[in-house]
Amino acid sequence: MRILLFGKNGQVGWELQRALAPLGEVIAVDRHSALCGDLSNLAGIAETIASVKPDVIVNAAAHTAVDKAESEPELARTINTLASEVMAQAALRCGAWLIHYSTDYVFDGSGDQPWQEDDATGPLGVYGATKLEGEQRIQASGCQYVILRTSWVYAAKGNNFAKTMLRLAQERDSLSVINDQTGAPTGAELIADVTAHIIRTALGKPEVAGVYHLVAGGETTWFGFAKLVLETASLAGKVLKVQPDDVQAIPTSAYPTPAKRPHNSRLNTEKLQTTFNLTLPSWQSGVVRMLNEYLA
Repeated sequence: MRILLFGKNGQVGWELQRALAPLGEVIAVDRHSALCGDLSNLAGIAETIASVKPDVIVNAAAHTAVDKAESEPELARTINTLASEVMAQAALRCGAWLIHYSTDYVFDGSGDQPWQEDDATGPLGVYGATKLEGEQRIQASGCQYVILRTSWVYAAKGNNFAKTMLRLAQERDSLSVINDQTGAPTGAELIADVTAHIIRTALGKPEVAGVYHLVAGGETTWFGFAKLVLETASLAGKVLKVQPDDVQAIPTSAYPTPAKRPHNSRLNTEKLQTTFNLTLPSWQSGVVRMLNEYLA
């Protein structure tokens, strides 16, 4: 099997190179590769797929700078919407599966129930709107696809919330974190491992094509996430200026940003777990494992 992976150096892309390796030949690209992996170059993306002739395309690249997307909507749409459509059309031409990642930002963040795959969408900003349109273009293309919506992604590699909290707790005398947005921190390692399992299944069962929610088990707020990060670091012997119990909880309104954030980022994963016979681990276990690796 030949797998073409876009976004090889992102948090999820990095883990995918490990998780997909046992399945076959992985051709991994990003915007600096000899083969075009720059999602703003639509013709180049189509050329890369045509030349590789993959059995599976995995798109782990995106414009994920949520606030920046508000000031550069055309670039966000090219990368998140139009490039997704180009990949889907190219997948259809060469008979490949397309595995694509999306986000809880396609919803409006209202209520307190976990979102199901067929709930009404209502993105609050450019990022969510362009990711939703990307989903729709893929679905309309006629290709075989699996779209995985996820949220609050972190990894041992790259920049993310967990590492930022750790750094700030070592540098600052106080730390305030939002406590009215709820979701499930989800490790790139988990996303990659589940993706590999989905690909194995999909190749023999094409009827599994569709949209799924993939997040770790349970739920917390950014405040709860930050406390677990600092508690784990403290147990590992890290010297912190801000102790876990000293973190201050604040509302979203106290930290204004260019893009609105959803208050409810809960995603219902029953469809994924049932279809692919999976049990998703708790968000806490993934965070602790990543931090122990990072802090070792």
